[in-house]
Amino acid sequence: MSSKTRSMPWVLGLLLAVVGGASHGTVLQRPGTYPAAPRIPVADTLHGTVIVDDYRWLEDGADPRVVAWTEAQNRLSRAALDALPQRPYLVRRFNELWRYDDESVPYEIVDSDRLFYASKARDAEKWVFCTRARAGAPGEVLIDPNTWDAEDELAGAVPTRDGRRLAFGRARGGNENPVLRVMEIATRRILPDSVQGRKQYVNAWLPDGSGFYYSANPAAGTVPAGEEYYWHAVYLHRLGTPASADRKVFWDDQVRENYHGIDVSEDGRTEVLYRSHFDFNELFFRPVGSEAPPTPLATGFDAQYGALVIGERIFITTNAGAPRYRVYVTDTAHPERTAWRVFIPEDPDARLSYLTGIGGYLYAVYEEHALTAIRIYDLEGRRLHDVTLPGLGSAGVSGLWSKPTCWVSFTSYTHPPTIYHYDVDADRLTVVHEFPVKIDASPFTTDQVEYASRDGTRVTMFLLHRKDVRRDGTSPALLTGYGGFDASMRPHFSTTYFTWLEAGGMIAIPNLRGGGEYGRDWHEAGKREKKQNVFDDFLAAGEWLIREGYTEPERLAILGGSNGGLLVGAALTQRPELFRAVVCQVPLLDMVRYHKFGLANIWAEEYGNADDPAQFRYLYAYSPYHHVVDGRRYPAVLLTASENDARVNPLHARKMAARLQAADTGGGPILLQVHPVSGHGGGTTISTRIQQTADAWAFLMDALGMAAPLLD
Repeated sequence: MSSKTRSMPWVLGLLLAVVGGASHGTVLQRPGTYPAAPRIPVADTLHGTVIVDDYRWLEDGADPRVVAWTEAQNRLSRAALDALPQRPYLVRRFNELWRYDDESVPYEIVDSDRLFYASKARDAEKWVFCTRARAGAPGEVLIDPNTWDAEDELAGAVPTRDGRRLAFGRARGGNENPVLRVMEIATRRILPDSVQGRKQYVNAWLPDGSGFYYSANPAAGTVPAGEEYYWHAVYLHRLGTPASADRKVFWDDQVRENYHGIDVSEDGRTEVLYRSHFDFNELFFRPVGSEAPPTPLATGFDAQYGALVIGERIFITTNAGAPRYRVYVTDTAHPERTAWRVFIPEDPDARLSYLTGIGGYLYAVYEEHALTAIRIYDLEGRRLHDVTLPGLGSAGVSGLWSKPTCWVSFTSYTHPPTIYHYDVDADRLTVVHEFPVKIDASPFTTDQVEYASRDGTRVTMFLLHRKDVRRDGTSPALLTGYGGFDASMRPHFSTTYFTWLEAGGMIAIPNLRGGGEYGRDWHEAGKREKKQNVFDDFLAAGEWLIREGYTEPERLAILGGSNGGLLVGAALTQRPELFRAVVCQVPLLDMVRYHKFGLANIWAEEYGNADDPAQFRYLYAYSPYHHVVDGRRYPAVLLTASENDARVNPLHARKMAARLQAADTGGGPILLQVHPVSGHGGGTTISTRIQQTADAWAFLMDALGMAAPLLD
């Protein structure tokens, strides 16, 4: 886009975009003024370095000055986004693609033929939790959150093994703080039972349905202020008893950041206890209901461990000494490490995602270059055959060890999600449920390419585009990624991506270091002091797209959320000239102070903590907020945050917006949206999510000069 086009008045820009008179026409312009954000410097000396923070005052979201400033920013962004001619098209198209009658993969319970599933009616705002007395029986609604307040949402629903009762959570406004209740399924009666603490989540029912294990944080007021985000523990609640009688059964009095959970084996005899701190965890087990100390299975926090108990056997999945995971087997009588024997060796070319038992077989689900492969084993460790999937994409498998039904779900960037029954003997998939909206993905394709990062490391990347894409530098391209917490970017069908492709854009999704696609080593190559590798991988992807002729800086945008928000924030401050537009959602951006707010200190294992001198050096070296430069020209930026975000405090987006608005010279615009009744994942209703998504993607389309396809 030329500088002349950028400087057009808003009205002229709007006219050109509406009539399609200029391929790079844009409504987005830098406002003459932004809401006033006075610089009130606060100086800190950390490990000999003086850091001046001009916008420390924006950290307190309850301060009336901050409230007024945020409201002014929201009014500014609302006016700018509502003026975008692409936005009405996106709202309409998302309504077409997101509103339909649908059902989730059903799941069985052990001691009944009853099935449970989620459903969504075309005109409903929220998914509904349902049941069937047996396969083929009429569906029955158990919990309909559409009858609740608009801000309330269902947060987990776990039935008893016999299908007589259901424990479920009700949260509000995306705050991830559900309150547990219990329903009697036959009568739909809500029992008077309540439980302790904050963030109440069901772990597992006792086999006889007389009570359940749940996890929770301490209630505010029961611990010093701020500590309610920590000290996570597991409790046992017996039906008919008061919450005060709930017994704490698994916790840690020494390390406040640890999380705890309990699983009960399918046969109801063994409980497996997990103590975790992101990358690492410990495992214990004991007979269900026992009050004896649990027996250690894996301790020391040296790796990731998972356990599948079948009868007396324990199958242990771990990346200890095997970056892409291997499976051991032992039995409950011999849990010591010396008794473990290798059941499935590590595959140097594929990462094992999980192991599950269905219908008397073991299913090992792998990632091979971020694509799913499913291998089937018997109890002796013999590999029988692989599941023949519909294509290259992402798949999952579910079912029970004691029942024959096996469900397989499959999706890819060009294959809408589909549910199948799987016949293990015939290796045959039979369609049970297809995506209910007619989609023509035939004009589009997905390529997986490989490029070199700054240090020469080879990185894979998915490219989504029209089959007839021209490599003449004119394609409007969106680069997005994550690169953290061992999370993999695997192919999945996205109606939002599809809408972008329909409008003539392309999408690039690299498998950055810090993710889990290539095992433990790949993750550790992008964490703590090596976090800059992630940013280098991302920037190298943008450079590759330009070098290979797909796009140019004026036609390249980036988008990321949460840890991905940190990613695009770092890319924005390190290479602002490489991009035309940035959407930075629910981000971490002040990496010097991030650990001081809410539960964020639990992420120190991933990022580090600036209280440590060595860790401060690398955090400060890339912290996006601290690397905004006065007098520099920045691309168009939309920063979004949520008031009810339980993970990332909106202060990061507020401070970054103020800093960028003060520093930018003629680029932009720099817009801030702080959503009032939303959480880390956005709004709680389809309508709200449509509006929020349309805002972000209209912003990108306009910045890259993409006209909306003609409306029918």
